Amino acid sequence: MTEGMDGSEPVGQGLASADQAWSCRWCASQIGVRVLDAGLQPPSDLHPYPSDPEPDPEYPLVMVMCLQCRLVQLESDPTTPEEPRGLEPKALIEQAEAAVNAAEAEGYVRPGMRVLEYPSPHGGSWVEQLARRSLVEVQQGPAELLVDIFGMMHESDQRAALSRRMSQLSSDGILLMQFHTVAAIVRSGFWNALRHGHFAYYSTPVLVRMAAELGLTAVTAWEYPLYGGTILLALAKTGSIWGKQAANVTSLIDREISEAVLNPNHVASLSVSLATSAAGLAAYVERARSRSETLAGYSAASRTAALIRCSGLTVHDLAAVADAAHGLHGRTLPGSRIPIVSPSELVARKPDKVLLFVPDLLNEVRRALPEVELNGGRWVILNPMPKEIAPSAHG
Repeated sequence: MTEGMDGSEPVGQGLASADQAWSCRWCASQIGVRVLDAGLQPPSDLHPYPSDPEPDPEYPLVMVMCLQCRLVQLESDPTTPEEPRGLEPKALIEQAEAAVNAAEAEGYVRPGMRVLEYPSPHGGSWVEQLARRSLVEVQQGPAELLVDIFGMMHESDQRAALSRRMSQLSSDGILLMQFHTVAAIVRSGFWNALRHGHFAYYSTPVLVRMAAELGLTAVTAWEYPLYGGTILLALAKTGSIWGKQAANVTSLIDREISEAVLNPNHVASLSVSLATSAAGLAAYVERARSRSETLAGYSAASRTAALIRCSGLTVHDLAAVADAAHGLHGRTLPGSRIPIVSPSELVARKPDKVLLFVPDLLNEVRRALPEVELNGGRWVILNPMPKEIAPSAHG
């Protein structure tokens, strides 16, 4: 597992060190490299009302790679995120169905099993799918199945978080853990995966080694296209009935190492992605203004505020951002104070272009809001560069 770590130079955007009161959230090392600095950002879970006092608070948003264990992580987070109000996208629900089916085929999901789920603020719960298969949900272990869907990344103390999960696992239990792999984040230039409240970003080789340090073996893995590349890892206690590390896990580790996910120079390319996408969006908006086009957005997701902030967009550039979550309507995006409206209000505004901040939602929103294209509008996905989508057959 150490192959590929040697020889990586400690160069990024500067060193994080003990005199900055930084220590790794997994191994407690005090030597790390800043691989991405998004500057001052408002808390992405803050959605102020128009009448709330300004300016909105802003805090440094910095991604660090530990030079000891190579865990990519949030440098610091002084924010206190609000209770999330978002709805689960259908793409996430469909991916959950596929994952549960795959786990069931391997024998990890069986009727009557005790299951304990560690929830994520972003949704993705498997409770409904597992209840249909007659599993018994419990609040504490020992459980034969633990489910963590994008959950552990929200815990500031990573070693304590994984230790707690292991302590709840029965001797022959399975921990199914899904994560947005660093390999895909860097490959797609998805720099705005970085946000306050996201304390850790896992590559497969790092997460497998973290698990091994606590006595967990990665017995198999599945890959899904959600968010440009997510991994579902099945972990079992070393020496359990589930056996040794599967060949597909080893292959995935080798592939990600070959992509240089353990090299801070490579991960630091996210800084170029930030500059490129922010400039690209600003230029796209300027061109739209020169053509007197009206622009709106869709999805007040956590990644939206950072992209808008770095691109310098205001209410004069983007009239509104729509979202299906009722709890967000009447609020605004932090920093820019762009209003958040309902999908029906978005349709009523008849924008020429709708910037889609979560590309995975494209099929869902086109089915739900055909009026956007029927009115002559176009969807523009941001992943993270703007890309106009050709009108659908009914448009």
